[in-house]
Amino acid sequence: MPTDPNPLLIDAPRPAFADIRPEHVAPALDRAIADHQAAMAEIMTSRGGDFYSVFMARERADAVIDQIWSAVNHLQSVCDTPELRAAVDGARPALVRHAMAVAQDPRLYAVLRDLTPNDAQEQAALAATLRDLELSGVALPDAERARFAAIKVKLSELKSAFGNAVLDATAAWHEDIADEAMLDGVPEADKAAFAAEAAANGVTGWRVTLHQPSVRAIMAHADNRDLRFRVYEASGTRASDRGPHAGQFDNGPRIVEILTLSQEAAELLGHADHTGVSLATKMARDSDEVIAFLRGLAAQARPFADRDLADLRAFAAERLGIADMQPWDTGYVVEKLRVDRHALDETAIRAYFPVTKVLDGLFVLLDRLFGLRFTARDDVETWHPDVRYYDLRRGDGPVFAGIYLDLFAREGKKGGAWMDVCRPRLKRPAGEQLPIAQLVCNFAAPTGGRPALLSHDDVVTTLHEIGHCLHHLLTEVSIPSVGGITGYEWDAVELPSQLMENFAWDREGLRLMSGHVDTGAVLPDDLLDRMLGARTFQSGLFLLRQIEMGLFDLLIHREGAKVDAGTVGRLLAQVRGEVAVSTPPEWHRFAHAFSHVFAGGYASGYYSYLWAERLAADAFGRFAEDGTVSAAVGDAFRLEILSRGATRPAIDSFVAFRGREPADDALLRRYGLAA
Repeated sequence: MPTDPNPLLIDAPRPAFADIRPEHVAPALDRAIADHQAAMAEIMTSRGGDFYSVFMARERADAVIDQIWSAVNHLQSVCDTPELRAAVDGARPALVRHAMAVAQDPRLYAVLRDLTPNDAQEQAALAATLRDLELSGVALPDAERARFAAIKVKLSELKSAFGNAVLDATAAWHEDIADEAMLDGVPEADKAAFAAEAAANGVTGWRVTLHQPSVRAIMAHADNRDLRFRVYEASGTRASDRGPHAGQFDNGPRIVEILTLSQEAAELLGHADHTGVSLATKMARDSDEVIAFLRGLAAQARPFADRDLADLRAFAAERLGIADMQPWDTGYVVEKLRVDRHALDETAIRAYFPVTKVLDGLFVLLDRLFGLRFTARDDVETWHPDVRYYDLRRGDGPVFAGIYLDLFAREGKKGGAWMDVCRPRLKRPAGEQLPIAQLVCNFAAPTGGRPALLSHDDVVTTLHEIGHCLHHLLTEVSIPSVGGITGYEWDAVELPSQLMENFAWDREGLRLMSGHVDTGAVLPDDLLDRMLGARTFQSGLFLLRQIEMGLFDLLIHREGAKVDAGTVGRLLAQVRGEVAVSTPPEWHRFAHAFSHVFAGGYASGYYSYLWAERLAADAFGRFAEDGTVSAAVGDAFRLEILSRGATRPAIDSFVAFRGREPADDALLRRYGLAA
């Protein structure tokens, strides 16, 4: 791609994030779409050509347009402004229409179908591409193909609007507090973050928001029950017809339209419902198999969840004076009981996890497991001063990949934690393009000259997301459509991330990643023993909550044409009646902010977290059998799973690493539900 004053059109190893402006988006995508159309036209004259000149030409053309869209979409997630949002939303329909036109072009399909792959990687890439084209409606009659494309454009718009509504509703609510007594029980680090938020907005005192560090601090620690209720209500009714901003950002109509259009698209492809489309690219055979898996887990978890809930209610009544424990009390009671039963103080634990020490220890861990060296760069453009960039090497070898870390919550940044692909590994005529990942979290930022202190949950989250990054960065596949996480079965893609979480509970791993903020002392054995003892604390309730969300997602997508304004609430109540032991009030609107499903890539696939956790728990057993931080096992994991991408079925990669099919017992032990 030639050099262009538009930073999105510069062919460079990394995006020029600091230079990208909203006005660059539309011209860059117009140019990229035109170039992509020309590339596809040339490919369609190549019938009978060799695999590299045809298939890889398509991969390279796709990579150019993908990297432009990746950059602007990423910026909207981490530095949202009205101007950038308008530019992204304005450009999205044309991009989706173009993507559908390419995916539905029978001439391109015919050219690709006639190709002869040279090896197993190329064969897997071609098979996946043809399957995806078929799932895009390429084989449909003209009128149905056009309707399918129109649905996809509309769904893209709706999902973007859904996510924006959640972001706007999150930003719209806050509570300013002048009397510090209202924050009794809240750790000093969180109060400092509230004070910094207030000061940043010209307010005296403390500001509580709906960003996750703030919500978590109030719900787990605030003694003031009324404050807990207000935060619970505001968070639980975001983007809905209820709560403090009732109707202002309401996602209810969008949910119905998303489900209705998804059903129509599925029927056009010959599936009974959207679950058939979703599972066509996953490890699970069909939704019946997954529903049986979830219900089987629920049956085993429910007795433990009943016991957990009884413990909470008894403790709340006897020790906290809360005779009628409500959902806005649950997190608070859980934390108090956890401290009482396991003598764990979150503030004391956080003191052992300054963010710099966690990162330094993480890099040592990754060196010992996979031979990776991280080198910080201060000459790489980023999107915010907090962001850090690192080169990756194997030992003393050349740079083979890169990663951005963006760890702290701020205004204009989407909540949660995630990994994004910035650049794929790609075979190009001038040499191989190196893979780059973006790791994004929303931890409480440092305040008052003190380093940011992570909770142990934050450490788990960091390891989870680095697992996704490793899957992308350590791929040895130079065909982007089947390299790294791309094309990998979605219900197995959490395997590396959930496996890495185990090192947050591993004695050797925690010694590397801990160091007291004042003394530098590592996490003491007695504290770690208590943390390990508490690992399965209240796990029955947690597991049922995950099952509830996964089951709801599948069943709502099996409703077919019956979806209406009352379907979501009715079905959610049905699922809760089947698997839950405690339910939120009627006015709670969980689904209206369920962005994983209605704005992200997890529609009919939220079960993937538990499905993959079964794989991860079993796979980590091999590490545990060999001393956990084992270079030999780490190298085997890299070779058989991380490096292979989607060039073979995920189950084959698992068996190659573990030596057998996955078993359920490790997952049950992970939750304390089996011996």
